[in-house]
Amino acid sequence: MTSPKTRASADCQPEQLSVDQALTRILASIRPVTATETLPIQQALGRILATAVQAPIPVPGHDNSAMDGYALATGDQSLASTQGLLLAGRSMAGHPYTQSLQPGECVRIMTGAVVPPGADSVVMQEDVTTHEERIIFPEDFQPGDNIRRAGEDLQPGQTVLEKGRVLRAADLGLVASLGITEVELRRKIRVAFFSTGDELVAAGTPLQTGQIYDSNRQTLAALLQQPPIEAVDLGLVADETDALRRTFIAARDQADVIITSGGVSVGEADFVKAVFSELGKIDFWRIAIKPGRPLAFGEIPRRETNETTWFFGLPGNPVSSHVTFELFAAPALARLAGASPTTPLKLAARLTHAIKRRPGRQEYQRGRFTQSANGELQVSSTGNQSSGVLSSLSQANCYIVLAAQSSGHQAGEQVTIEPFHTHI
Repeated sequence: MTSPKTRASADCQPEQLSVDQALTRILASIRPVTATETLPIQQALGRILATAVQAPIPVPGHDNSAMDGYALATGDQSLASTQGLLLAGRSMAGHPYTQSLQPGECVRIMTGAVVPPGADSVVMQEDVTTHEERIIFPEDFQPGDNIRRAGEDLQPGQTVLEKGRVLRAADLGLVASLGITEVELRRKIRVAFFSTGDELVAAGTPLQTGQIYDSNRQTLAALLQQPPIEAVDLGLVADETDALRRTFIAARDQADVIITSGGVSVGEADFVKAVFSELGKIDFWRIAIKPGRPLAFGEIPRRETNETTWFFGLPGNPVSSHVTFELFAAPALARLAGASPTTPLKLAARLTHAIKRRPGRQEYQRGRFTQSANGELQVSSTGNQSSGVLSSLSQANCYIVLAAQSSGHQAGEQVTIEPFHTHI
């Protein structure tokens, strides 16, 4: 029989949000930073555009040849295919033939070279024959053959890259092709992070009985190594209210986001959520997810600037910390930095073995998928799914996503997988 005290505790448990509900609430709360900076394109890789890029010139800038061949006027078609045309000159890339083509003439032309005035077609060099001083053409060429028209790719004033785009290498090449040397970018967002737990010690320190190495902070440091982010490592913080309070205040005053790992559950030594609640507001802290149910999300006002510092309290278990960062913190950081968070790619894969589980929470198991000889995706678990086993995450290349109501799957059944990816 359940005691009144036990019933009361159960009744006071906060709502468990679904994964989708939690992410929706997080993204609905956060607005992108507004400050910008202008940088040379050489420093813009991976950064986020604050304003759209528009073409100042047409691309291509002139009619040019798509082939090595001969430029001619289709009005000379009958002569070209019977008696042939006289070779008047050459048009090379960077060295155009500038005179107007006269009746009965053609011009040798190379790929990318300007089509000379008076020519309206290019015939490939493989399709012509040479007879004495004349070039004999086939009968079936048409106006516009093998010509790339000026502006057919981009017109002046046309938007080339949208605001909010994460700049890739090809984007920077495109911008450079327009003669643009600088772009306006969203400023970097500052993310302060630290680990809590008296049992944690830094790598390189001899372990005492009951101690473990702090892996979460190293994982977070790596996950935050992205061009739009300036990460601030505040180290290890003791499970003590004054130390946590001082660290939260320091983080609040210098960062847009605070990320912690550990201390957000319901244990007697879990102080992070309680201390943060003194300074700010917790929106929610329980999600129907496995691994990672105790995820805290909240905000803390900055006294001097009237701005908000966002807070993600990740679970202390290493896999739980990693999973909740990827599912919730990473999309939020993308939104804050000015990008549109990407939706995880979902694929169907066939299980190589059975999976048994207890229904209740949406589960993200670590898996490894491969492609069979017939092109079908297959997936298998990477082993122990305990939230403290990082080796199974290190060996994985995807999550096997199991719905909350699922009680498992048999070998050969199809399941949903999410290949690992980057949000920003």
